[in-house]
Amino acid sequence: MNLKIDQNVTHTVISVQQQKLDTHIAPTLKSELVLISGNGEKNIILNLEMCKYCDSSGLGAILVAHRLCKNAGGKFILSGLNEAVERLIFISQLDTILNITPNIGAAIEMLEKS
Repeated sequence: MNLKIDQNVTHTVISVQQQKLDTHIAPTLKSELVLISGNGEKNIILNLEMCKYCDSSGLGAILVAHRLCKNAGGKFILSGLNEAVERLIFISQLDTILNITPNIGAAIEMLEKS
């Protein structure tokens, strides 16, 4: 599977297990996000440590996650961005609306403080 999902008491971590978050993986990610959110999860951490590339469909999936968590009164956190993906997020000006942390530990800390 392209995604690794770890459900915890306070949050769910979704780790993309591919180097590209593109049209091949984004639909699966969106489906999983809708399922997880539909099951009552409102705090989601998307771990992109392995991801070296993201296209517009990947950005779309990220925005779906952000919207689902926001609508549920929770938090969506993007974690472990590499340089190319981080640059895309900044160019798209999504850094102004997304919670971004360097790693999962920092993301969990952010959730605990909120």
